Amino acid sequence: MLHMISHGPENGSEAGTPLIIAHGLFGSGRNWGVIAKRLANHRRVIALDMRNHGASPWSEDHSYHALAADIEEVATTLGQPVDLLGHSMGGKAAMVAALSGAPIRRLIVADIAPVGYSHSQQPVIDAMQSVPLDHTTSRAEADQALSAHIEDPALRSFLLQSLNVSAQRWRLNLPALSASMDQIIGFPDISGHFNAPALFLTGALSDYLRPEHRPRIKALFPKARFAKIPQAGHWLHAEKPREFEAAVRVFLDA
Repeated sequence: MLHMISHGPENGSEAGTPLIIAHGLFGSGRNWGVIAKRLANHRRVIALDMRNHGASPWSEDHSYHALAADIEEVATTLGQPVDLLGHSMGGKAAMVAALSGAPIRRLIVADIAPVGYSHSQQPVIDAMQSVPLDHTTSRAEADQALSAHIEDPALRSFLLQSLNVSAQRWRLNLPALSASMDQIIGFPDISGHFNAPALFLTGALSDYLRPEHRPRIKALFPKARFAKIPQAGHWLHAEKPREFEAAVRVFLDA
């Protein structure tokens, strides 16, 4: 079972439909803490640590079918239909879960499409693996080591959230993620349809979901709607959290 961070009411009709959040590559449920807490005023919100991330179990299988099965297992334990929000890698896993028949009422996919991409994240894994953990005694030292390979301080800060300095280990199964990179940036050949409402929410400055992706999305998700958050890129939930929260709340409460 995946590690879950739960916010809001545990049960009761007043709680509304539970919301499950699936984070992106190199992330964790903790990254979604603020948004999850704010959305939990009328519903239970569960932010997952996906497999090979955070406090969840590690596995050599990091296929989207495996990730989707993890999500479906969590959803099934709740005993009622759920709403599902996934970003990037988590968005692809969420789409596969929806297309595979998981008990999902409404689906939100944040800044990703059901297609393969060419932007490998292997250089990021290489950078993390280059940090000399045996000789690293602080997050600042790890940041200095990462800076030789990653210029963006925001990206380094994000990655370092998954470093356990005292245990001298990453909370990421880097070998498995590296071996699965082609699957992570790809998308499985899957048929079927998700006939419930789906929102594809993108950053206006991002190019992850392009106009040419829309026919494929509509074929798999006939009730798909599209919305953009102005002045936001791929990390739209971190860059514009209030606007992101508002868009999610409007769609879920419709």
